[in-house]
Amino acid sequence: MENLISLVNRLQRACTALGDHGEESALPTLWDSLPAIAVVGGQSSGKSSVLESVVGKDFLPRGSGIVTRRPLVLQLNRIDGPGEYAEFMHLKKKRFTDFALVRKEIADETDRATGRTKQISTVPIYLSIYSPNVVNLTLIDLPGLTKVAVEGQPDSIVHDIENMVSSFIEKPNCIILAISPANQDLATSDAIKISREVDPKGERTFGVLTKIDLMDKGTDAVDILEGRSYRLQYPWIGVVNRSQQDINKNVDMIAARIREREYFASTPEYKHLAHRMGSEHLAKMLSKHLESVIKSRIPGIQSLITKATAELETELCHLGKPIAADSGGKLYTIMEICRMFDSIYKEHLDGARSGGEKIYYVFDNQFPVALKRLQFEKHLAMENVKKLITQADGYQPHLIAPEQGYRRLIESCLVSIKGPAEAAVDAVHGILKELVHRAIKETHVCFLLS
Repeated sequence: MENLISLVNRLQRACTALGDHGEESALPTLWDSLPAIAVVGGQSSGKSSVLESVVGKDFLPRGSGIVTRRPLVLQLNRIDGPGEYAEFMHLKKKRFTDFALVRKEIADETDRATGRTKQISTVPIYLSIYSPNVVNLTLIDLPGLTKVAVEGQPDSIVHDIENMVSSFIEKPNCIILAISPANQDLATSDAIKISREVDPKGERTFGVLTKIDLMDKGTDAVDILEGRSYRLQYPWIGVVNRSQQDINKNVDMIAARIREREYFASTPEYKHLAHRMGSEHLAKMLSKHLESVIKSRIPGIQSLITKATAELETELCHLGKPIAADSGGKLYTIMEICRMFDSIYKEHLDGARSGGEKIYYVFDNQFPVALKRLQFEKHLAMENVKKLITQADGYQPHLIAPEQGYRRLIESCLVSIKGPAEAAVDAVHGILKELVHRAIKETHVCFLLS
């Protein structure tokens, strides 16, 4: 059971590699049934700082405005032994040990999808971090909620971000991590507002209060942390992130965590809550909760995998056996299919399979009946023959029947035959087309069974 989160991480990576991102598809999707934690918050609410505190590394792009413009699926994997590294799904087999390069790659990969604009994209970036200093956890960092569009953004950016965030957190297997700054009124919290819309009872929402140390003197966040201002099913957790000055001075994460613990332990208002405050407690609590959610979902996940496997195997059987990768194997397969088709089509024509008798019926029955309706007696009557021969003779008498007269007689008969003949040809053509389609289907079946 200790490796449940790692197993789900591997399943998510497999889904990603196979193109399953939880979007609507004709094929079954597994992604939506895998539990994950979505991080939601307004711009400048401290989302990035919370994530970096949980990981213990500086790796997220920073700046003003919308910095996170694509969902970031962050998979934390605890490993034994020294060494820390990161891997991106789009850069397979490339390990990043310098987390400044991780930050740059996130920014560059975002620009590849959105250009050097302030547009957003729904296509996720997949990042896995391996370290002995993290807990097994899967987090999805979403763009910060905003209230107005700034220069370079479309007017619809506010609704676009809300729709993107909602599409992640409305799924019943998604755990919501709602980030709210303590130095702002909780009633105006974007994270609480949107999480309440999809989880009105707060059954899968965890509240995180940031910037507690920046509150006005004489005020505190005890009412919020103890659940009196806004109650959730799980207790609120307060964190103290590094300030911008600390970030500029490259203050170590370990030192920042020590200072965070000291702040809660030494502040009278929060001393009684210190045991469940801080980013370290947040990471452990989320990992434990995610593991319990996965345990509860195991039967459903197993059932879905079994069902999806059966459906995909049926689809594979329908598609047929794998095609050879080399040119020689492909040519052999094509020739084998052509040989099968030729043999089956010939059997239809020769009578070994049904269909060829329809052609015989056209020539033996349908066409002769049509000819009998033409009344050739009028064309071959003696008076008509004499008339045509006389007209072909002109002013010169003839010693023998003129060739021109016979030609006119034959041409008049052929004109009469043209309609039934063309109808017979069209009928045979239609039968042959039908036999070709039947032979193709039968060839496909024979090829799959071979």
